[in-house]
Amino acid sequence: MNRILQLTGAVLAAVLAAGCSLIGAQQESAGRTVTLVTHDSFAVDEQALAEFERESGIHVEVRHSGDAGELTNKLVLSKANPIGDVAYGVDSTFASRALQADVFQPHRVPNADRGPQRYALDGEHRLTAVDVADVCVNIDTEWFAEHQLPEPRTLQDLADPRYRDLFAVPDPATSSPGLAFLLRTVAEFGEPGWQDYWRQLEANGVKLSSGWEEAYNQDFSGSSGKGPRPVVLSYASSPAAEAGPDGTSPTKALLDTCYRQVEYAGVLRGADDPEAAGEVLDFLLSQRFQEKVAELMYVYPVVEGVQLPPGWETSAPLPENSAELPSEQVERNRDRWVEQWRAVVRG
Repeated sequence: MNRILQLTGAVLAAVLAAGCSLIGAQQESAGRTVTLVTHDSFAVDEQALAEFERESGIHVEVRHSGDAGELTNKLVLSKANPIGDVAYGVDSTFASRALQADVFQPHRVPNADRGPQRYALDGEHRLTAVDVADVCVNIDTEWFAEHQLPEPRTLQDLADPRYRDLFAVPDPATSSPGLAFLLRTVAEFGEPGWQDYWRQLEANGVKLSSGWEEAYNQDFSGSSGKGPRPVVLSYASSPAAEAGPDGTSPTKALLDTCYRQVEYAGVLRGADDPEAAGEVLDFLLSQRFQEKVAELMYVYPVVEGVQLPPGWETSAPLPENSAELPSEQVERNRDRWVEQWRAVVRG
């Protein structure tokens, strides 16, 4: 009887010990928090995030940190004491700065070969492409029809006197899409031709704003703000946001004016829990996250096989021939080009 009691007691002790270990592991897992630092436009499907947190035992804390330029600068300046564990939203106009500062540590996403790898910037896998957000000139097609004015098609058209006082552009010195447009003019007209082009735009009444929000939502006639200008710098995906129930849009992107902008994510060097941070990065490339990026952030998924929302193929197709400059060239010249632009436009 004593032996049975001893065995029972031993089994009970083992069960309790195992239970305590399991509870301890669950508590430890539940206590894993990863801070995701991102730009202000970041949005995530709450159900998909909740499922990831439940399955992984990782709580994701999202910290918004301005636009892509602000985010990159903060990551570089806080390198010695990182402001998070994972960063998302460093785009191709600023990625070289982050890589040069060695802000990120290597992490290879399991499905990187299903699309993201074609946008790889270095062989160490420090940054992984998450989405594409091409910057393009957009026009209000209804305005042009009403005014019986031919729609512009190219960058050079925008300097034509027929389109005087019609174009609104975010400032390249303070806006990520504005900078992308400056890079597009460099790619198209070369040096010093791009400066001559900006002189033409200035003479033709281009309106500059501090950021995209002001240019699109206040100046553009094709947005809800019903501004006075029918031409604006925005994104290839913007017409999808203006589409009606039938899927048609009163605006369109001029696909011969685009600059390829890729948004990246990476595990920050010095992350408290690099393994958990890597799992969050993997989540950003998962099917359930990728299939919502177009709907929630109006960007294009990078993982192959992810379908765009209905109607995008006609109202907001991904441009096939967007201009791009090598990241090293952008890093070497970005500040100089912006200063030259200021001298041309600001005087």
